[in-house]
Amino acid sequence: MVLVSVTIVILVLSFIFSMLGLGGAMLYIPVFHWFGFDFKSVAIPTGLLLNGITALSAAVFYLRAKMVDVKGSIPLIISSFIGAPVGAFFTRMVPTQTLILLFAVAMIFAGGRMLLTSKNPDKEKMMALKLRIVLMSLGGFCIGFIAGLLGVGGGFLFVPMMLLMGYHTKQAAATSAFVVIFSSFSGFAGHIAEGHFNWPLMIVTSIIVIVGSQIGAKVMKEKMKAKWIKQMFGVVLVSVAIKLLWKLYL
Repeated sequence: MVLVSVTIVILVLSFIFSMLGLGGAMLYIPVFHWFGFDFKSVAIPTGLLLNGITALSAAVFYLRAKMVDVKGSIPLIISSFIGAPVGAFFTRMVPTQTLILLFAVAMIFAGGRMLLTSKNPDKEKMMALKLRIVLMSLGGFCIGFIAGLLGVGGGFLFVPMMLLMGYHTKQAAATSAFVVIFSSFSGFAGHIAEGHFNWPLMIVTSIIVIVGSQIGAKVMKEKMKAKWIKQMFGVVLVSVAIKLLWKLYL
């Protein structure tokens, strides 16, 4: 019964997060935790796996639609790919409560900023290429480290960073989905190396997220406005952060 309930929730979440260019781990992980799965040994690694699969499924759609900045994302991919397993390694050294607190704070920061800027028009001019490469390389490693540590793909930080650099909202979301693939599977590999896995849960939910993410990607491309994407992004992140902190301290 628990597996059925989890599957239904994951289907809905994969639909939503594929529209935002996110893998969904920031909600997959709390959901697994709320349904009684261990936060470190099951929730985080399974969340990372589904994060990568959701992003991969959505990115295939976005690549076909030519919405992804493949060349521009290379520095981000390389640096976050390196940072993710380093963060995953440090997970065992950080207490669970501290991980949950860091997770919630990061989501409030990213979600709050997205809500405050949701009505702002997309920038007309992209940041200079050299500066963009430097910032993506440094920021990518830091985001990859955080992603591996907290068990997320990093999309909730990739998207705001790319918007600051001048990407349009839909391109940032689509490119983020592409980048998240690499940091997610890199971080997941780090957790598997530590012996963290629950194969039945991983297999069933992996199939489900492929279905949900394909539908979500199609809806984003054809129906969503940039303002709506930002607002959904912000509301989801802040709501989940509040729920986590509520359960942690009350």
